[in-house]
Amino acid sequence: MQNFYYDIPTKIAFGKGEIAKLPKFVKEFGNKVLIVYGGGSIKRTGLYDTVIHLLDENDISHEELSGVEPNPRITTVAKGADMCREHGIQVVLPIGGGSTIDCAKAIAAAYYFDGDPWDLICDFSQATEILPIISVLTLAATGSEMDLFAVISNEETKDKIGIGSPLVYPKYSILDPEYTYSVPKYQTAAGTADIMAHIFEVYFCGIQGTFMQDRIMEALLKTCIHYGPIACEKPDDYDARANLMWTSSWAINGMIACGKSAAWPIHAMEHQLSAYYDVTHGHGLAILIPVWMKHILNDKTVDIFVNYGINVFGIDRELDKMEIANKAIEKTKEVFDSMGLSDTLRSIGIETKENFEVMAEKALGDGLDDYIVPLTKADIIHIYDECF
Repeated sequence: MQNFYYDIPTKIAFGKGEIAKLPKFVKEFGNKVLIVYGGGSIKRTGLYDTVIHLLDENDISHEELSGVEPNPRITTVAKGADMCREHGIQVVLPIGGGSTIDCAKAIAAAYYFDGDPWDLICDFSQATEILPIISVLTLAATGSEMDLFAVISNEETKDKIGIGSPLVYPKYSILDPEYTYSVPKYQTAAGTADIMAHIFEVYFCGIQGTFMQDRIMEALLKTCIHYGPIACEKPDDYDARANLMWTSSWAINGMIACGKSAAWPIHAMEHQLSAYYDVTHGHGLAILIPVWMKHILNDKTVDIFVNYGINVFGIDRELDKMEIANKAIEKTKEVFDSMGLSDTLRSIGIETKENFEVMAEKALGDGLDDYIVPLTKADIIHIYDECF
């Protein structure tokens, strides 16, 4: 197990009706809020009206930035930072899923940055201070409500870059599972795949001596496998939504990665898919995962797959190791299939392979040559080809 330092400063208010605590949380930092959100779903569910009523009732002024993209763009970040400066904003309030919260994190940092916001994203060590963030979560997926990451896209350069800094932890996050009832089946499935991918990145990295973390990850995976399909078919099942929401937070808030830190190859490859084709992140991951698993399965990794197959899916431990491993990979694919996620890049609108080479080159920049099974440019192109 590696050495580690662990601290989660985000405070969580979880459960039905916890939105009532929002004014109290905001007033710890001021009374001028920038509300950040995507489309009209928060208005259709009544969440928007609830938030506005709570802010108005407590004399908290507010401006709005709507239209945040599924892969949030640097142009939206720049617009939000300008709004914060113009209106003297003291708190950034994202209402939505990971894209909205990621965008809010970048806005909160860009507010204090005297320069092109994209330069800050490319070198986040320049950030020394950010506006406080209070998030209201409406989609279980990225875990951005309780982590130190954000991912921003530059449509002009076809880059999608992740930042990681303790500065961007939200101060508070309100997690009410009922606000995820309206999430469509497709987004629920893609979100569940994203949660599972966060766990896979750590689980399969090869760092030894992490028995406790590995068993926790298996429990989180079993939760996704059990409740993901249920939430897809019964969107108002509170227990399904609650378990997925809490698993989403713990899959990437750093706890399972304590003592087990390495590159994230699945995300490195998918970020290129999103950057070049603007695909749904979780669906891209679901397509990549089974192919990537087969690619890294060898004598060095087979025992990890055996633990995964036996402890998560209950595969017969008396079978040959490679048979267990391959069954586990097939069962993983079946989980995605059961939620309606297709398994080829062509099925999500990618019609040619023309960008695969440059995408592989960019993905390599995330340290994929230093992994339990090192990935070369040719390996990554092969994985894209197999997914095509």
